[in-house]
Order: sequence, then structure tokens, then C-alpha cells
Amino acid sequence: MDELLAQFLIEARELIAQAGDDLIALSRDAGDRAHIDGAFRAIHTLKGSVAIFDMAPAGRALHAAEDVLERARAGTHALSAADLDALVAVVDQTDRWIDAMERDGTLGATADADAETLLVQLNQKARASSGVLAAPTPEDAPAWRDALLDRHAAIVGAAAGAVVAFRYAPDSECFFRGDDPLALVAAIPELVALDILPHAPWPALDRLDPFHCAVSIEGISAAPIANVRAALRFVADQVAFAIVPRTDDNEQASPIAAITSLRVDVARIDALADGVGELIVANTALSHIAAQADRVNPQLAAQIRHAHAALDRAVGGMRDAVTAVRMVSLRPSLRRLPRMVREIADALGKPIDFDIRGEGTEVDKGIADAVFEPLLHLVRNALDHGIESGDGRRAAGKPDRGSLQLIVRRDGDQVLIALKDDGAGIDPARIRHVAVSRGLLDRAAADALDDAQALRLIFAPGFSTAAAVSAVSGRGVGMDAVQTVINRLGGRVEIASVLGQGSEIRLRLPLNAIVTSLLIVEAAGQQYGVPLDRIVETTSVARDRIMPVGAGQACSWRDRTLPVLDLAMLLGGERSARAVPKMLVTEAATEPVGLIVDSFGQRIDALVRPRAGLMAALPGIAGTTLLADGGVLLVLDLAELIA
Repeated sequence: MDELLAQFLIEARELIAQAGDDLIALSRDAGDRAHIDGAFRAIHTLKGSVAIFDMAPAGRALHAAEDVLERARAGTHALSAADLDALVAVVDQTDRWIDAMERDGTLGATADADAETLLVQLNQKARASSGVLAAPTPEDAPAWRDALLDRHAAIVGAAAGAVVAFRYAPDSECFFRGDDPLALVAAIPELVALDILPHAPWPALDRLDPFHCAVSIEGISAAPIANVRAALRFVADQVAFAIVPRTDDNEQASPIAAITSLRVDVARIDALADGVGELIVANTALSHIAAQADRVNPQLAAQIRHAHAALDRAVGGMRDAVTAVRMVSLRPSLRRLPRMVREIADALGKPIDFDIRGEGTEVDKGIADAVFEPLLHLVRNALDHGIESGDGRRAAGKPDRGSLQLIVRRDGDQVLIALKDDGAGIDPARIRHVAVSRGLLDRAAADALDDAQALRLIFAPGFSTAAAVSAVSGRGVGMDAVQTVINRLGGRVEIASVLGQGSEIRLRLPLNAIVTSLLIVEAAGQQYGVPLDRIVETTSVARDRIMPVGAGQACSWRDRTLPVLDLAMLLGGERSARAVPKMLVTEAATEPVGLIVDSFGQRIDALVRPRAGLMAALPGIAGTTLLADGGVLLVLDLAELIA
């Protein structure tokens, strides 16, 4: 992808998110000057950006949206609900156009028609025929160019290659638009000449209006024209360019500015992360070698340990550095959600107030890339099944507009993403009934579930409470897909609901996806790895404290009855015969469960490879890793194993 386009895509999506945030705020208070200014600046800047590319329909729509906001800033027009809906439509359509540019390199065949529709919504049909100025193309000999070159003939003659002449004529109202002409020009790379000229003869000092821009800025840059355009892309409709060819055949390299940042392909970062994971495995193996050397040559073992300590520090530093490089803001991943919420809510006929908090929280890139899909499923489910229709909300004494909140925050070494709605909540009795009617459980098993366990059934494959399949949901795959993705990411899903008041679904995900901290446990003579973030507590329990309860067994733990399972039996082996076995406490369906093992081993940081091949069919196995002695360790998926 062209580097200029790649940078545009990043900046444009940030501007889309900013404009969206301001417009959401304006839907609550249409007269909020700060948010009017914020939306105006974002749309104005976006309009300048699209002018660099073949996005004329987007430019027309954004220019019209800018006019609406400019009148609101001037106090000559109060933003109505229809205005805000039209502005949101422009921002959403621009977001779709940006996706199309990334995917296809063009806006698509319907772009002009889509832009016309938006202009009508904005009551700007009259502007459609005139359009807006596109980015000027290089010209051969405009009058201003000749005058500029005459003034700076010596500089042009000494240039090593072709130069770019430019003329920037700021709008007289540019200060009120949030533009800073001098700052924009100062950002032009390799600037070699600059003139600030009046539009017209200077008036008398007492008639000079300091709040209106009355100058033009002309200059010369030795940088390529694409770079000069990029620096002035926010005011592209106010700039003209001209390329001045070099005057001799001795072309030399132009000065290169110091590089302060570096764009690196994501695949290279991923490869580096995998390499760090392999180094961690090798580093662990060195510790094992030192222990073996102790039996042969203690002096050599000491030297190995010394080298291992230095390597351990270096590997730790590399892991921290690569982890930091992979940490990215969740904002780009979440930017499409407001638009999706609006589209789904419109399709369902349910007015919704959607609020996102903490979207700037940084997580591992692997988490950020994968989290949108499960969140979209959760949003669809909340809008379709959770939040009531207008009549239902009025009958329940609730406001006509439903409320949906997405809250993101750090929680120790995890990130917590919570989606809350103020809908009808989830009825455990109905969940049990649907599970039985769909053949997922028999009646006895369903009745044996407590309410928390019943709520977890919504994540079962094929489960749906919808009476019919709709364009939004009803196929019984959404919540199952959520559980699958979150399990793959090493996280867990929690659910809470109050009937008649709403529901909250929480996703707990690890911040670091490069290595996994494991506790090695032994059961039936075999070693297994258990992710530490799945362990609530480790303890020992006397056999006589484990009592039969129905078809299972349980013990007393922290003043509550704890269901107890035997890991060896879950894996197809014999029950542990130890008088005082070890027990780790984990969670199943948000409830604690004790898991009996024979012993606990060491804690290791490992690169866990996903299960593949024959192992892909084995239940309860999350993947494999290598031990220090070169052996393969199976890593358990406790959630799947004890489900």
C-alpha cells in the first residue's frame, strides 16, 4: 500500500472517531460550543485529507457538513435533530468510503449517488452543482510562480534537483475554522524559501482587522510534491502547486531529514515476538542444563548459571520491549461500533444511546485485532434480545431510548471489557425452558442448574431465544462465537443480569499475548501445564474432607461448598489415591470448582503453540509447549475440560 494512503487511513479513522464522539455529545446538548468546534475541526481536517485522493464525492459531502457546522459556530443556525442525523450519516458514509479505499482503492460505483443523497439530507442540494475545489494539479507557468522564482532565482539555481513552488491563500475566516497557516507551512519538509504577501495593499492600521487573515503565503520546497501536498492536505482547496525542473544534469541526492520514527510491517513484529518466545524456551533449558552439570562439574555449572543470569536479563528486556511495541490502543478496533449500533438500532426501530469509555486503553495487538468480532455479536444480542421495544420500555416505566455502555479498563495484568444494557435482563427460567425445547438438556438436568449456571447456557452452540431468524440474530451462533474467540485469546466471559433492569457481560483478556505463565501439575503420573490466570488458588486438602454429594463430590472451602473434580479422571485415568492430594481452584460458569492433582511443579513462562493436527480433536487441550529438557508439555484448557 502507498505510504501516503496508509498514513491517510490512520489519520482519517482517528478523525472519524473524533467527529463521532462530538456528534454523540451534541445529540445530548446541541448547543455545546466545545463539541460543535470539535466536530467542525475534525470534519474540516477530514475534508482537506480526502482532497489528496480520488475521493471527490466524499469531499462534497464533507464540505456541506462543514457548512452546517460553520453556521452553528457562528450562531446563525441552531443544530436540529435532523441536522445531527444528517451529520452522523455523512460521518458514517465517509467511514464506509475509507474502508472502500483501503479495500479497493476506489469509493465504488455508487459514491456520487450516495453523496447526492447526503447533500439532500443536509439541505445543501444547491451546492451540489458547484462542488468544491479539488486539489490543484501542477501547472506549467502560473504568474505567481514566475514572480516567486524571480525573487528567489539564486536559491532555485543552486538546487540539486527539481523543486516545488506553492501558493497558499488562506480563507479570510481561517482563524475561526481552527487553522494556523504559519504552523501548517512550517510543517512543509525541506522548505528553502518563504514569502508572506498581502492579498491587497495594507489598509491603515486603525482599519486593520486582526481576526481576519489578509495574507497569502508563497514558498519553495526541495521535497517531492507528494510530501508537500501531504503537509498541506488539511487546506488542499486553498493551495496551488507548480513543479520547477532542475536546471542542470548533475542530479544529486536531496538532504534527508533525521528519521525519528519507523513504520514496520506487523508480520515482522509478530515474527520478532515468536522469536522472543523461542528464546524464553531456550533460556529455561539452560537452567536445566546447569542443574545437570552440577552432578558432573560444579565449577562448570556455576559458569553456566552466571551466563544464564545474564541471558535471563537480556531475554527479559527483549520480552518487555517487544511487549511494549505490540501494545496498541483499542480505539481503532472499536471505532466502527458506534456506526454498527446506529445501523442495527435503526433496523430494529429502537432508539439507542451508546457510550464508550476507556477506548484508549492499550492491549496486545493480537487482542485488539480479534476483539471486534465478539463485541459485535454481544452488541447485536443486547440490541435484539436485551433492550425492549418502545412500547415495552414505556410499559416498564423506562425512557423510550435504550442505554448501551461499553466500558474498558485495566485490571491488573488483564483488560476488562464490559457491555451493559438497561433492557429486560435474562430470565433463567426461560433459558432452561428453551434449552430443553431445543434438545440441549433434558428437563432434570435443566432443573438442577442454579440461575448463574442457567445464564451460561446462552453461550452453548445452537442456543437462541429468538422465535425466528432475523437479519440481526436468531441463528444461535453469536454467543457461541464469543465464547470460542475469548477462549482462544486466553480470556474468559462473565455474565450478570437482573430481570427487568438489564444485563452486563464482561470479557477478561490478558494484556500480554506473547508468553503464557503456566503451573506444571502432575496427575496419574503425567505432567500438564495449567495457565496461571485460570487458577484462583492452590491448596492441599485431606481426603477425608472430600465428601460425596449426589453423583459427585465436594469439600468445604472458604465457608462455602466447593464442587471437586479429579483431573486424572477427567483425562480418562484413575482417581488419585493420595491421602492428602493437592487441589487447585478454578472457575466454571463463574463458579469456583476444585480440581484434584497429585502434585504441583514449577512455574514457567512458555510460548504455547495452538493445538493442531491430531491434537485439534482432543477436548480440554489448549496447546503444547516445550520443557527445559526438550519434552513436550500438554497445556490444559480448564474451561473446556470441566464444562
